[in-house]
Amino acid sequence: MAAAKPSGQQAGAISAILTGLRRAPRQIRRSSRDVVETAVTQLFDAAVQPHGVAASGEYRLDELARLAGTTTRNIRVYRDRGLLHPPLRVGRIALFNDTHLTRLRLITSMLDRGYNIAHVHEMLSAWEQGKDIGDVLGLESAIVGNWATEKPERVPLAEARDLVDDDAAFDRLVDIGVIKLDAEDAIIMRPKLIEAFNEIREYGVPIGTLIDVHEQVLPHLDAISSILVRAGVDQVAGRIKPGESLPPDTEVAELITMLVRFRTQAVSAVSATLASSIESTIESVVGQMLTEYVEKAGEQT
Repeated sequence: MAAAKPSGQQAGAISAILTGLRRAPRQIRRSSRDVVETAVTQLFDAAVQPHGVAASGEYRLDELARLAGTTTRNIRVYRDRGLLHPPLRVGRIALFNDTHLTRLRLITSMLDRGYNIAHVHEMLSAWEQGKDIGDVLGLESAIVGNWATEKPERVPLAEARDLVDDDAAFDRLVDIGVIKLDAEDAIIMRPKLIEAFNEIREYGVPIGTLIDVHEQVLPHLDAISSILVRAGVDQVAGRIKPGESLPPDTEVAELITMLVRFRTQAVSAVSATLASSIESTIESVVGQMLTEYVEKAGEQT
């Protein structure tokens, strides 16, 4: 896999993080993993930001395309289709602003999610009319981007217990690290998992059963993750060697952004494979149930 090229702003942000890490006292670097772990999280957060830092001001067409991660041709198509408002004209120069940039990122994120231009136009029109589609599409996350797929959420302990609504299940979730306790607060390490549990529980599935499934599936997912990550790490192992100085910041930035892209493609590939497998399994199970039903009905006639 060729190394992805970070933008100048991404490379600058990554370089600043590496500089701070190098300046950390040696005894801290040696004795505390927190410093390194924090730096690693910051490196990947910087790499997934489409443009390193928030943009501001007025932009010409080519600059707007660069900031939004698209092409000038696409922008012209979006304007022709009514997705983007006309720019400000100063003589023969067309100037776009942050509103155009934000809207363009929304358009790009929705197209990336599989919507066509007609759907995007309809949804943006609904948005402009005051209808709330942000939660449905997850647009805020799509615009900004984060390295971690889930961020821990700190809530009062009583609120966390109400969220789980089962004392035995709550204790199990604490035991397996999905929830951590801190004085009068609870830190929900996997909020999306808890949310999924609660949605499935509405169909009558006990939360204890869901935790059982999670504990059974997790080792297999970790094994798959190890295989995939090893494939990506093998690409950088020859360039970052234990005990040696880090390569130049620009090279580290390329490696980090390559791994970010690898993460995205690996998740996409595994998700598609898992979805296909689940679909086939569901069809097989339902087919077997219907077959047994038909055979039993035939015996009774």
